[in-house]
Amino acid sequence: MTTFGTAVWHGGLKDGKGAISTKSGALKDYPYGFASRFEGKPGTNPEELIGAAHAGCFTMALSLILGEAGLTADEMNTQADVTLEKQADGFAITKVHLTLRAKIPGCDKAQFDALAGKAKAGCPVSKLLKAEITLDASLV
Repeated sequence: MTTFGTAVWHGGLKDGKGAISTKSGALKDYPYGFASRFEGKPGTNPEELIGAAHAGCFTMALSLILGEAGLTADEMNTQADVTLEKQADGFAITKVHLTLRAKIPGCDKAQFDALAGKAKAGCPVSKLLKAEITLDASLV
C-alpha cells in the first residue's frame, strides 16, 4: 500500500505560509507555518501530525494484538507527545511519549502491559521513528 500527503509553501521561513493536504481529503489545504510550529499560533505543524499518526497507528496495532489474545477494548485513548529539540545540526524529533488509557474487559495489568509493549514495538510508525519512544499505559 502506498498513499500520500502534500504540502505547498509560499514565501520565506518566518513570513511564509503553507498548506497540507492528504490523499483521503481528511486534510485539505490545512494551514501550517512557522508561527503554528514554533509560536503556538493557529494551524498545524509536522510534529503534531506525526503525533496523531503515531497515536492512531499504535492504537490500531494494539487492537490487533488484543484481538489475537481474545480481547476487545471498550475504549482506548492514546496521546503521543512529540518532542522537537534544537541540536547542533538543526532540529530533530528526539522522543515520543505515548500515553494510553484503556478499558479492556477481562484484561489484567500484567497482560495489558505486555500487549501494549508488543504494540509499541510492532507499530509501523514506531519502527519509522528513530526517536526514543516511551509508553505510559493504564487500565481504567
